[in-house]
Amino acid sequence: MTSTQPRTTPYRTGPAFAALLIAVLAFSLMQTMVVPALPDLQRTFDAGTTASSWVLSAFLLTASVATALLGRVGDMFGKRRVLLASLTVFATGTLLAALSTSIGMLIAARAVQGVGSAAFPLAFGIVRERFPRERVPVAIGLISSTFGIGFGVGLVIPGPIVDALGWEWIFWSGLIVIVLGIVAVAAFIEESPSRSPGSVDWVGVALLSAGVVALLIPISQGRSWGWGSPGVVGLFAAGAALLAAFVAVERRLAAPLIDIGLLCRPAVATSHVAALIIGFGMYGAFTLVPLLAQTPPAAGYGFGASVTESGLFMVPMAATMLIASPLAGRVGAAVGFRTPLVLACLVGVAGFAVYAGAHESEWALYAGSAVLGVGVGLAFAALANLVVGAVDPRQTGEATGINTIARTIGGSLGAQLSASIVASDTAPGAGLPAESGYTTAFVMSAIALGVAALAALAGPGRRERRAEDGERAGA
Repeated sequence: MTSTQPRTTPYRTGPAFAALLIAVLAFSLMQTMVVPALPDLQRTFDAGTTASSWVLSAFLLTASVATALLGRVGDMFGKRRVLLASLTVFATGTLLAALSTSIGMLIAARAVQGVGSAAFPLAFGIVRERFPRERVPVAIGLISSTFGIGFGVGLVIPGPIVDALGWEWIFWSGLIVIVLGIVAVAAFIEESPSRSPGSVDWVGVALLSAGVVALLIPISQGRSWGWGSPGVVGLFAAGAALLAAFVAVERRLAAPLIDIGLLCRPAVATSHVAALIIGFGMYGAFTLVPLLAQTPPAAGYGFGASVTESGLFMVPMAATMLIASPLAGRVGAAVGFRTPLVLACLVGVAGFAVYAGAHESEWALYAGSAVLGVGVGLAFAALANLVVGAVDPRQTGEATGINTIARTIGGSLGAQLSASIVASDTAPGAGLPAESGYTTAFVMSAIALGVAALAALAGPGRRERRAEDGERAGA
């Protein structure tokens, strides 16, 4: 494996790491802060359910494309430069969202915001290149956990903000964090020393973008269109065809957008498969737990919690993620990252088992969230470190970008299917989802994480990874 270029001057990793955390936190918060405000946005703009769902979908679509594209561009032209550009576009989209006067303008602004997703692969690459080797696993673990923490906290804090100041302040407060991130990155991050030469493969960009969009649109709209509708089936087929064409084109290029051979390495391939399944299994909790808590007790379950109160059930998850992620970095550095990844999946199974078997009491939801947070923290940290450790430093951006896309697609599909399962079974006379729907959805997530554990076990262990690295070095 190629090593990074030596540094000639001391690098202040503390301020640099804080800058990266602010940047990735800003993006992860903006993913979900809008979710609790959707009812207010519908009333404000007199929008229907389908239109308001695009406030989430537009962000997701552009984020998925930008993650892979800008991760690769950062490898080519410098990660600091591309990170600053990404955050600047992100800030512009957030400003436009705060000033929106129509649902169409807000959807467009959310699409612009999605460009901020590049913060994750670029941050991983900067840590890989600029930090002391012994600190890389823990740093990557903490950055990975920030994704989930911001996701969960973003469901908690908007309630008080909207009640006190209005929905616009979701974006004004987010803009403050983004600007802080821009200033911190500009002040404390040095430009990356390595480059992956080449030109931007615009044909690959078009095919990958169209393929990902064709997959994510039916995933996000499957409930409203119908999973068996011609639109959903046709888009899934088109997405598969476009991605197959993307692979065929990339194999023929000397400087592709994504190195297909890189994706075929056992450590990378199994990490991407595991990320897809883990995303599918875990993301259902982020949406279903608050909904369950808000259900009035008249339905025979639920606690009649407000938006703010229901978000508090996610706080234990954020707390345990902060503990688990650096732990995964230390354990993985000692014994290899396959072990914490398998453990993460098994802990996740236990968390969903608590949700499924004891969600009639508040303490069970809190306990399930705490257990699941350990699994999420271990998983995010282990996945990122597995990918980063398996590739050349010049390919970190593109490899981690694809891993993020896999987790996003899996999470989107899992969240939509979980919501569909809950909505498909209505309690007699109450007009509310039956309790059995939540149980089924939680069991489905537990099964998915069990499958993810098997996928993780199929990946190379530490000895196999060393042999693979030796073969690459000798090639």
